[in-house]
Amino acid sequence: MRGWWRGGPVLLVGALVCVLVAVAAGGPGVLERLAGQALDSRLEQAQRAAPGIVHSARLDPQDVRLGAESDLGGDLDRYAQVIENSVPRPLRGAVTHDATRVRLPTVTGAGAALSLVYASDAPGPQAYVAGRAPRARGEVVELAVSTRTRDALELRVGQRVPLRAGALQNVDAVARVSGIFRAAGERRLWREQPVLARPLPGVAGAEESAGALIAPRGAEILQDQADAELTVHWNMRLTLGGAAAARFVDDQGEREFRRAMARHPLSARESTCRSGSYGGKYCVLGVHPATELETATELPDVFAEFGRRWRQATVVISFASASLLGVGLAAVVVTSLLVVRRRLPADRLLRARGASAPGLALGRALGSAPAVALGLGAGCALAAAVPGTSPAYGNGLAVAVLCWLLLPALTWGAVRDGAVVRDRGPGRAGRRLVTEAVVLLLAAAGVSALRARGTEGAAAAEGAGWAVGPDPLLAAVPVLLGLAAVAVLVRCYPWPVRLAARWAGRGRGVVGLVALARAAKEAPARGLALLVLVVTLAGAVFGGLVSGTLAEGRRSAAAWQVGADASFLGAGRDPDMAARLARARGVRETVAVRQLRVDPVSGTDGGRYGISSLIGVDAEQLRAANGSSAAARALRQAGLTGGDGGREIRVLASEGRAGDLLTFTRHGKETRLRVVGPLPEAVERDPALGPVRGATEARQHLLLTDNKDLTAFAAPEFEESALLLYGERLDARALRSLVPRAAPAAATGELRIRTEEQAEADDDGLIAAVESAHTACTALAVLLALLALVLDLLLSAPERGRTAAHLRTLGLGGRATSALHLLQLLPMVLAALAGGVALGLALPALLGPALDLRAFTGGPTAPDRHVDVLFTAALAAGLCVLVAVAVAVETWLGRRRGLGAVLRLGRTDD
Repeated sequence: MRGWWRGGPVLLVGALVCVLVAVAAGGPGVLERLAGQALDSRLEQAQRAAPGIVHSARLDPQDVRLGAESDLGGDLDRYAQVIENSVPRPLRGAVTHDATRVRLPTVTGAGAALSLVYASDAPGPQAYVAGRAPRARGEVVELAVSTRTRDALELRVGQRVPLRAGALQNVDAVARVSGIFRAAGERRLWREQPVLARPLPGVAGAEESAGALIAPRGAEILQDQADAELTVHWNMRLTLGGAAAARFVDDQGEREFRRAMARHPLSARESTCRSGSYGGKYCVLGVHPATELETATELPDVFAEFGRRWRQATVVISFASASLLGVGLAAVVVTSLLVVRRRLPADRLLRARGASAPGLALGRALGSAPAVALGLGAGCALAAAVPGTSPAYGNGLAVAVLCWLLLPALTWGAVRDGAVVRDRGPGRAGRRLVTEAVVLLLAAAGVSALRARGTEGAAAAEGAGWAVGPDPLLAAVPVLLGLAAVAVLVRCYPWPVRLAARWAGRGRGVVGLVALARAAKEAPARGLALLVLVVTLAGAVFGGLVSGTLAEGRRSAAAWQVGADASFLGAGRDPDMAARLARARGVRETVAVRQLRVDPVSGTDGGRYGISSLIGVDAEQLRAANGSSAAARALRQAGLTGGDGGREIRVLASEGRAGDLLTFTRHGKETRLRVVGPLPEAVERDPALGPVRGATEARQHLLLTDNKDLTAFAAPEFEESALLLYGERLDARALRSLVPRAAPAAATGELRIRTEEQAEADDDGLIAAVESAHTACTALAVLLALLALVLDLLLSAPERGRTAAHLRTLGLGGRATSALHLLQLLPMVLAALAGGVALGLALPALLGPALDLRAFTGGPTAPDRHVDVLFTAALAAGLCVLVAVAVAVETWLGRRRGLGAVLRLGRTDD
């Protein structure tokens, strides 16, 4: 023990330097790697059910004047290879060809409406239970159908199927069934073209719909008969991988990605057609006149959305890393104080013999330099071992120099002229007051600057990128807030402790009086321990608060986007599909929601009211399907559930008074809106309105009415319409087989299913990255806090030991000694719990616009804060256990220590 006491603290400083240098130097690289993994996960999620990039071209029937035999399948493959080779260099190898698709308009055959599809990613021979795939050559249209389609249409291999005109006109051909395949597994083709896997029932007596695979030659034969135009889609996918995605996270990478995505369509168009058709069919695909390639992709929007969310993620991660560095530096300070305390008698003797304080401090710096240099080298080695970008060695060097300077600075402060072990001079109170005021002012200034600037300001200052390096302001604010909280706690918590000591003094026991009196007296000396505990607890509580809020907020946003158990956007454009969905398995109730964009004026003074969303719902159906709906309740209470069929549309308005008249012009005629009451605030957050409201930008006002009052409007007049589907046992697979996820720029309705949306929310790679980074920082901060607390207890152990020894000479027992130590530390622990938890819960409010959690979750408003009570209670319990263990260890050491080891005659410093 004595050997460790002599050289251990200096070596411990080196170990702490190693940890802090590794965090400071390797942190940006780890953060960049996490960002790359999160970006790759987001891109993969966006392309899970639909291709990321779709190139398309329209083909005319083959032109015999070109004088070549058609090989459409080979021509399509060559086109796909040319498109893939045209990918710009930054994305070369990441953007790959996934599938080529040609879907013909429906024809009539085998008693059903047949959708004929050529897919280059069709199942291979092993998937066929009978027959084979359609041949690429020949003059007969060959069909391959799934086992379910075979059973539903009673088909067999070799059967001839007459094909007649449907949506594809002028068709009169006889097809032959060449094979039966099993549509099993999670192949993308079944998700994107579910009609190939299973037939769909007809609506209102119409024939059922089925799908069949054909060869490119079969598509040509039918195209020639119909003299129709076909559209070919080349589906591409972007697969970066975590390490490659990390290259595009910083400013330069973000610009490089955008340039590459902008150049790719132009490069693909130039590589496949050099004539510049500008919409005409001046290009050639084999023997088919074709248009230029048209490209549709949502990946740049996904990339931009990820950038906005990542900037908010860096706020949380920066707070975690700053808290970790703050706790680590506090541990270095405590360790340095141990060194100073151990060598203080020898240093005073040297001062008495003529040594100068700067000379002693310089000697201490030279003596600790090898340990610090060793820690710097080890920390840089650890940072370099982390896969990713080059470590930030400058940050590590700055941290190492700061840790190195702490020991000589504390040595100089302890041996300078006029310094004593305990400075009780009259100027100390004034210096303390000035220091506390400066800390409070700096904390207030930091919070104000961060709220005024926000994270968007930081991004703009750095080129509107996703900089992964540390933001000095973000890094400083948590430490400043921790210092401010400690300054307040040290001033406040001794008062109730003194009152408790007076109350304990009325009793017969001495333990409570002595312990509480010393706890109140030594409160200023507990500043470092308080800082460590407060910063650690605040960071952990803040992380738990953010994690819980994000999890609940994502679920609420999923409910807002869907509106019900499922919803179909675009129901007005595709009423047949809406009817099919209403009859799907598990659907119990359906509710129609429609939205109009109106710009009304006041009917009394002609003043402009403002652009508004006029939303109509089936109030009675909504109330029956979801009794807790705020919109249904508001319409029912206002008496707007039946529709009066009058000339005026009765509405609830977000702004206005009952009786106000609003008018707007429609088809040259005036339409009147009568406000019957105010719109409750809860209605604006009703998930039932989410699908239609989320489809457009936020408007100035919201008007709500019953659909029965909107019967005069035709379906095309509505800006957006949705069919809400309710049912406890919805069959998501059956619904998705009716409406697959649409490819980019597809003009089809969109089906949203709550279970799918919530699964995607739970699989959010960005939130997982934030939680991983914060958990790692919190765990390491807790370990450093434990070390700092133990070292602080060692630093103050002599005073507590002398107090216990004095009481032991008066007959104090072992249990009473343990109680004395526990009561002496309990006020500090309770103050740290109160301050840390309060600061952690208050951080989101203090940050204000600098932390916009809505960027993570979406939804109509910022998510409600969700405090993880169990996590907070676990932290408190862990701290109490830590103190109990420390008390037990100190009591055990006290029993092993003789009274003479702590009672020194002539000592006057206690």
